[in-house]
Parts: sequence; C-alpha cells; structure tokens
Amino acid sequence: MTRDLAGTIMVITGASSGVGQAAAVALASRGAEVAVVGRNPERTRAVAAQVGGTAFLADFTRLDEVRALADALLARYDRIDVLANNAGGFFSRRSTTVDGFDTAQQSNYLASFLLTRLLLDRLQASDARVITTSSNATLWAKLDLNDLQFANERWLGGWRAYANTKLENILFAKELGRRTGLQSYSYHPGEVRSGFSAGLPLMRFGEAVAGRFFFSTPEQGAEGLIFLAGSEHVDAANGTYFSRLTPNGRANKMADDPRVPRDLWERTERLLGLSSS
Repeated sequence: MTRDLAGTIMVITGASSGVGQAAAVALASRGAEVAVVGRNPERTRAVAAQVGGTAFLADFTRLDEVRALADALLARYDRIDVLANNAGGFFSRRSTTVDGFDTAQQSNYLASFLLTRLLLDRLQASDARVITTSSNATLWAKLDLNDLQFANERWLGGWRAYANTKLENILFAKELGRRTGLQSYSYHPGEVRSGFSAGLPLMRFGEAVAGRFFFSTPEQGAEGLIFLAGSEHVDAANGTYFSRLTPNGRANKMADDPRVPRDLWERTERLLGLSSS
C-alpha cells in the first residue's frame, strides 16, 4: 500500500543520474520534497530543478565533504523521513582517497555509513526509513573483516572490491535496524543500463548486444527504491535485503551470520574514528 508523500522529506544520494534520478523524479511526483545529493554540480542542480527539490553537492571520495553534507542537511531540514544511501560506483583500478582509504571501500560503503551516523539523531527523531543500494554481485564477495582496505585481495579488475562493498551494504542495513530500531532495508536494483558501465568495455559490450533483453532501464531499476521509500508498510522483517521488489533475495551466506554485521559495524566505527554506538 502506497502512502501519502506530501510533506515528506527524502534524501537521495547518487541522485544526479541513473536509478537515483529516476527515484527522485517518481517520489517527487507523489509529493515528496527531495534532497538531491550528487557529485557533479551541473547534473545535480538540473535534477533538483526537475523535481522541485534542493541540490546538495558532495564527493564521497572526500569525507570532509560528507561531513559538510550532513551539516547542510541538518541545517536545512527539521526532519528526514527517508535516507536513500544510493551513491556508489565501480572502480576498475585500485586507488586510495585523500582520507587514506581504498576508493571503492570509501565511496560505496564508508561514506554512507558516516553520513547515516552523522544524521542518526535526526533520523531517529523522525522515525525515518533508511534504504541502502546493494547488488547481487555480493554472491561473489569474499569479505575479510581483518582486511577492510582490501590490501591482500586480488583486485580482479575491481569486481571483488565491488562485490565486497555491496555485501557490506547489506550487513550495514541489517545492523542499523538492529541497533537503532529504524526501518532499514537494502535492495538490488537489477542490471541497469546507466553510466555505471562507462569505463567497463565488457559491460558496454553486453549492453550493446543484449541490453534491451537483459538490462533494465534506470526507471525499472528504481522500482525497488521507490517501493521501499513510498510504501505505507514494508511487509518484511527489519533489515531485509530485497532483490528488486522481492524480499529475502539471494545473497552471500555471510549475510546470514548475525555476528558478521555486528563485527563489521564496530570495525567501521574504529576506522572512521567514531565513538562506539
């Protein structure tokens, strides 16, 4: 059952294109006020203008910009009804951010964790719903909690790091719900035709050959996010991982071990220098 979104405040990261943009357009059309978070100034402002929302600029490879984003959101909104942690990317080459973290790790997981923690009091006061984008690539993850910077991982063109960070997003969503009581879910949007594949020849080839049969449009990929953000009630246990609209999607077996989300959360807090929650 859909809910009346008039007057609701929804923060969507990675909203300047692709699935994030499609979700922003759909949710704004139902009355939500959307905070459009993106890295590219022109695209982010264009989407904000398109949906009648507000643009917020932040590069998730810089944690100072994530902290500034949190400050700006808290100053702008007295309540936040939905936080969609949708920002992320694929990094075919190993690199390190100015903060000293693996770029894939920071962009796909650490930055969203930090943003959520910085907004946590406002989210809890608003009884907010937090939705985190993951992927079925988690099936190929081999996550070592003692090596969260992937120093000892084979890079495999970036695929292993991508799979590991998307598994971390599932674990984060589970533990966020357990620790805070917030409604927290993760979801796989499907294989989406978007800018994600711009630097990946194999993905570009696959889209060209079988795109309309195998790959979804951004609008189709956004359906899970729109459903989780816009439903009156989500008929699934808190922390559930959805494969598009289907709860309890197939994921890496590590997601079924209740110790792993707790351990990852605590190690992430230490990495980011956050006080224990």
